Amino acid sequence: MATEPHSCTCFIIPSSMLRKLADAATTPADRHLLLDQCESSAYVRGQRSVTPVVAGIASVGEKRRTIFDAKHKATLPGKLARSEGGVAVADASVNQAYDGAGTTYDFYREVLKRNSIDNKGLRIDSTVHYLNKFNNAFWNGQQMVYGDGDGKLFLGFTGALDVIAHELTHGVTQHAVPGGLVYENQSGALNESISDVFGSIVKQWKLKQSVDQADWLIGAGILAPSVGKALRSMADPGNKELTWSGDDQPKTMAGYVEGGDVHINSGIPNHAFYAAAIALKGNSWDKAGPVWYKALGLLTSNATFADMAKATTQAATLLYGVDSAEQHAVRAAWKVVGVV
Repeated sequence: MATEPHSCTCFIIPSSMLRKLADAATTPADRHLLLDQCESSAYVRGQRSVTPVVAGIASVGEKRRTIFDAKHKATLPGKLARSEGGVAVADASVNQAYDGAGTTYDFYREVLKRNSIDNKGLRIDSTVHYLNKFNNAFWNGQQMVYGDGDGKLFLGFTGALDVIAHELTHGVTQHAVPGGLVYENQSGALNESISDVFGSIVKQWKLKQSVDQADWLIGAGILAPSVGKALRSMADPGNKELTWSGDDQPKTMAGYVEGGDVHINSGIPNHAFYAAAIALKGNSWDKAGPVWYKALGLLTSNATFADMAKATTQAATLLYGVDSAEQHAVRAAWKVVGVV
């Protein structure tokens, strides 16, 4: 009997970042808003999604996007704002969510031959304008949800393609890894890293950037300049000049934080992917991306970084052969970060 895959409510902004920003807030109102959102995020994460599962299987290659408007409330999915094939509307957030979901769908279909999030044509539902000044975006196990940001620290989330692709990839991981990845410890950090990996690849694919041209930043553009430039760097995790002043991601296992937040330790597998992609040259979606994607089916729910190193090396072998340059590049990348 098949078990239900692990699903989680996965946020792009970790609670630790909201707390750090709250500590640095210049007004009591700003501090209270950020702390309240930490509590809201914890509450949402603790809930099982009650969004109805959409029945039916789409034809291969058929996009089915549906965008809803929460109208600054918490009820999901909200009021229908745009359906597949519908013309652009006056609301920029609706259109950005629609376009970003479409680009992510197209990438998975055209590059990796995947039929939507679950590989069975799942309709991609997204809700915009969640709550008031909500500083986050998340995948709740069944759909995408976007806040608008407060306009002071966060400038909105639908305008960043890598954020959209990151969150939708949580859904891919939920279905592609047998049983899904448990959202804690190293398996949780892998869950976050896989989303960063494919979020970055989708952005590079859309922009037609080589691995040398890409910025390898996650969330560039969603932060106010006063906060920073991006959430994370895959090229140099923990480099505050590239990201923001509170970036505490380790780059290698030498900096691994035992019991650390999944968004922190994800810097290690993130950098392993970057090292592999740079070594393989060209476009990240040509070789490195397919290797990481194939590795998902070789993982178990409680996979460790060492398991991911083994799975990606095995995937490279299956795709390119024993003793291939690709296999050596992947294994070498995990040595760079101290996992093997």
